Amino acid sequence: MSSATCTVVTVRFFGSLREAAGRGDVNLEVDDASISGVRARLAGLLCADGLRALSGQGVRVCVNQTIVRGDVGLRTGDEVAFLPPVTGG
Repeated sequence: MSSATCTVVTVRFFGSLREAAGRGDVNLEVDDASISGVRARLAGLLCADGLRALSGQGVRVCVNQTIVRGDVGLRTGDEVAFLPPVTGG
């Protein structure tokens, strides 16, 4: 991919998602500058267990430290974080 036509974002994984992904963070070039574009790129990088964990119920996505819902647009330099479900009491 050419960085001239791609958006470069940092993706971070926290808690149990970090373990499932096998890494804490990764810099990604994405053609589709959106959360779905990030997920599509991750499909080529993560194992099946990691992908399942990211799609699990209760997983939250943050862009630049703000929880987002749905498929939001991204810009170069954005941070996308995947947060595991909150548990406990």
